[in-house]
Amino acid sequence: MVDPHGRHVTYLRVSVTDRCDFRCVYCMSEHMTFLPKKDLLSLEELDRLCSAFVARGVRKLRITGGEPLVRKNIMWLFKALGRHLGTGALDELTLTTNASQLARYAGDLAACGVKRINVSMDTLDPVKFKAITRWGELSQVMSGLDAADKAGLEVKINAVALKGVNEHEVEDLVRFTHGRGYDLTLIETMPLGDIDGDRTEQFLPLSIVRARLLDKFTLVDIPYRTGGPARYVEIKETGGRLGFITPMTHNFCESCNRVRLTCTGTLYMCLGQEDAADLRAPLRASVDDAALMTAIDEAISRKPKGHDFIIDRRTKRPAVGRHMSVTGG
Repeated sequence: MVDPHGRHVTYLRVSVTDRCDFRCVYCMSEHMTFLPKKDLLSLEELDRLCSAFVARGVRKLRITGGEPLVRKNIMWLFKALGRHLGTGALDELTLTTNASQLARYAGDLAACGVKRINVSMDTLDPVKFKAITRWGELSQVMSGLDAADKAGLEVKINAVALKGVNEHEVEDLVRFTHGRGYDLTLIETMPLGDIDGDRTEQFLPLSIVRARLLDKFTLVDIPYRTGGPARYVEIKETGGRLGFITPMTHNFCESCNRVRLTCTGTLYMCLGQEDAADLRAPLRASVDDAALMTAIDEAISRKPKGHDFIIDRRTKRPAVGRHMSVTGG
């Protein structure tokens, strides 16, 4: 699949649920209204949709949410999709998780062919962790990380940089993650969905974070890529990798190879645009995939050049009304 700007689309992120057992302050309102379960695609339908994208040239599948591991019988989907790893049609099957359920599922994920996972964790302070996630417990996440290590899963920690919250913990996060052999990626908060609060109070440019880190560490730019938008450096003092995802201060649209599928079968060609394609209708209209493939191709032909994210005090509304949990991290 090649979009109008010559970019090959090889990466599909799939939200299997909009539900989550955390309520992170930059992601959700504390009192969320979730989709009725009847509106969600079945696991069998998600498998069929993902398989259609694999047939169209997608080489990497990332399962997301919400929190994907709270979806009932989710291991059935991982096992089903794992068959594409066996045939060589798929290079990687992975997920992004808050690790709350990882102690239970890490071994099963590894058995399904998952080799690498992303874990969202913004602080090492249990009190602050509770404040950021509202409902989460850091000890639960740490148990999940221990289980991932035991299962042989490669772990990358994702941390959203939040002004006045965790901005002075980045050095600690670097030392913790690299000490366990993990990569760390820092992310700028994005204007997605209405939340309880003002994002101008949260937004911290990663250019500032990087400048502060230079007082402590030697950062060397490296060409390492994982298929996503992060740009990496190696920290000489730890030997570990640190990634920066900067949708606000320096977007990564020129190399975007991604599209996102929601748990209701809606395909978003860009995280920061409202244009979308309904794939549920052609999926359910026939057991044959011809109409579905046509709908996928038509959607890719509309993939925009880039997003229009902006955070400032004059722009109070989110750039996109839907929450990240709906679109899929």
